[in-house]
Amino acid sequence: MNQGDFLVVIGENGVGKTTLVRSLLGFLEPQGGTISKQPGLKIGYVPQFRNLDAEYPLSIRDFVALNLPKNIRPWLSRGERQRLQQILAETKLSPIANRPLGLASGGEKQRAYLAQALLADPQLLIMDESTASLDNDMKYELLDLVSRFQQQGLSVLFITHDWELAKHYGTRYLHLMTRRYEQGPISELPEVSEGGHE
Repeated sequence: MNQGDFLVVIGENGVGKTTLVRSLLGFLEPQGGTISKQPGLKIGYVPQFRNLDAEYPLSIRDFVALNLPKNIRPWLSRGERQRLQQILAETKLSPIANRPLGLASGGEKQRAYLAQALLADPQLLIMDESTASLDNDMKYELLDLVSRFQQQGLSVLFITHDWELAKHYGTRYLHLMTRRYEQGPISELPEVSEGGHE
């Protein structure tokens, strides 16, 4: 995977997509083979969803700010405030930054998760089926945002079942199957998987 790639990982349930993500994040040790990562590689992670109810106390701004470097100061430095404001603007969250995250829509929550991941300026962004719970318009809105960062050099690894999104945004694909895989430029991604669309 090269810098600026938008690598789409597809495959049926149970073939190892989640295991791959957990291994890249360092939560699992590979059972076979090795995973080679650039030393010091900064990884951002956007999940499919988080269990946040309407009573979740943090505003969108405060939730995103949780990913700032930890220190003992109870306030943000000028540079941290500027970086936070920049990310909120780039992810179109500024107008609703004071809204409690628990009261945000599904699309707004996903943009907040994206903003939080981007705040630390990662080199690789992992999106683990991050569009699965969104309607079609929200899927494209979220990935349009991601695509802008990718075009500036961010590498993206996107786990999805949605072949339309894969074709639209991907530059390369990795198709995981039982005991084998296929990879290549997105232009070579078949229209349908084994057994039809997932």
